[in-house]
Amino acid sequence: MTDGMSIWEKLSYYWEYPFVRYALIVGCLVALCSSLLGVTLVLKRYAFIGDGLSHVAFGVMAVATVLNLTNNMILVMPLTILAAVLLLQTGEKARVKGDAAIAMVSVSALALGYMIMNVFPSSSSNVSGDVCTTLFGSASILTLTGTEVTISIILSAVVILLYVLLYNRIFAVTFDENFVRATGMPARTYNLIIAIIIAVIIVLEMNLVGSLLISALVIFPALSAMRLMYTFRGVVTLSAIISVFAALLGMLISILFSTPVGATIVTVDMVVYGICLLLGRILRR
Repeated sequence: MTDGMSIWEKLSYYWEYPFVRYALIVGCLVALCSSLLGVTLVLKRYAFIGDGLSHVAFGVMAVATVLNLTNNMILVMPLTILAAVLLLQTGEKARVKGDAAIAMVSVSALALGYMIMNVFPSSSSNVSGDVCTTLFGSASILTLTGTEVTISIILSAVVILLYVLLYNRIFAVTFDENFVRATGMPARTYNLIIAIIIAVIIVLEMNLVGSLLISALVIFPALSAMRLMYTFRGVVTLSAIISVFAALLGMLISILFSTPVGATIVTVDMVVYGICLLLGRILRR
């Protein structure tokens, strides 16, 4: 029906559908939130926590799917936050053992999640489709209901507000945690807040890119911005711009050409990173 249309005509045609508007709004908000904490994760070398939490979220979501919960966030959100707190505590006690523990939890969550979905299939009986949707996002971002959109907007607003209010503390903890402790500020509390915010972002990103591609959405914009900017504020600002741009362009390409949403967004992020890497080398010369 849309084969003979130009790109702008197709966009106008699809824009009339609420699910497309929902997807673009939620996708841009989630991308913005992930870019804010992505810089901190990269600088603190906590990227492994995001990867581990995404796999934990997959395992919990598998259980929610088997239980046929109408809103899986009721189960996924609190358990992912709990896992974030536990993983952070493990990582603080011993870096090497913490990495090993996170790798073990990641693999175990993936295996158990897939096993549960096969042994106890949901009412849809389409195990392959459910797994693909959860792991890679598939088209789940295009099937959001009005309630899910509202929840996503509220949670995104909370994340952005917390980041703005705690910006100075996050900045301090990111670069010199020992100094923060020496001044008497509760660095441990701020790290827990960061972990909780990361868990919320991970859950929000599940519908956008799936559990296997979440780390790319968090890390690529930050790494791209670091190639061009040399201040924390500059990196965060450019990372947010890049993340929202990549998410928006990726979703538009996916809608227009029927490509996988998550994979398309990550591909755009990869291309942008390559461009920023090249520009950074040219500017340094």
